[in-house]
Amino acid sequence: MHIPDHMLQGAICPATAALALAGVGAALVAAARSHNKPGVGRFAAITALIFAAQMMNFPIAGGTSGHLLGAALATALLGTPFAVLAMTLVVAVQALVFGDGGLMVLGANILNMALIGVAAVALLQRLWNSEALRSSWRTGLAFGAAGWLSVLLAALAVSLQLALAGAVPFATVAGAMLRVHALIGLGEGLITAAALALLARPVQRDLSGFRQMARPFAAACGIGLLLSPLASSLPDGLERIAENLNFMPVEESGFWSPLTDYQLAAIGHEALATGLAGLCGVLLTFTLAWLVARPLQARLG
Repeated sequence: MHIPDHMLQGAICPATAALALAGVGAALVAAARSHNKPGVGRFAAITALIFAAQMMNFPIAGGTSGHLLGAALATALLGTPFAVLAMTLVVAVQALVFGDGGLMVLGANILNMALIGVAAVALLQRLWNSEALRSSWRTGLAFGAAGWLSVLLAALAVSLQLALAGAVPFATVAGAMLRVHALIGLGEGLITAAALALLARPVQRDLSGFRQMARPFAAACGIGLLLSPLASSLPDGLERIAENLNFMPVEESGFWSPLTDYQLAAIGHEALATGLAGLCGVLLTFTLAWLVARPLQARLG
């Protein structure tokens, strides 16, 4: 779902950047004013976990892969404004450090994955009957379904942006994107439900700050270091459709990133290079999220 540089051209890039900046700014204000803030460590650990989970591409039909978007998981565990901030940090680290998603289209990627994805889940959450979600399996089912919908809406947003940029007609790309991402969304829903079953309990306020962050942080480190080398190397949904419809950009991004393609170039062993790069990404994302959340937490007074 990460749009690479040169896939979008023209006014759509600054337009989506402006929308993303406005949306993230509003999330910052809402997070600072919130009376139901996650702990700093909790926020940092969940953000790092979503970064690690997005490295785990899983195969679907047709020689294509998908990966977790994470909007539903972030919203369930952190609340809406902090979910937007977590997703924004993940997308920014991926683009600036790992070359995953272009710099010129960073606004579009934040808009699609951080803002539209989280907004879709938050709107559904407002419609749910809280009494109906008292059991953990119903909560997992509800957020799993919301995760599936968030993937489809993000795919639809990408299709519209591609059409507005003149890359491919909307009627052509939208159907293809929705078909592929409907399957990816099933994986999103299953992963979201399973993760909530493991991680929802530490939100309780009687648990210490360390216990709130320990489980997601340990999971993030384990996925980044040990499991990321096992991720599918097949093209993701957007890449496959771009290849099939001939709108994949041929020009490489001129922006240098230190860990391009999630690899430590100095390490000769591919699996080790990927694992160490994944661990570096987890630790960097955790640190940045901690630095973002700390002043927001202080606003509680």
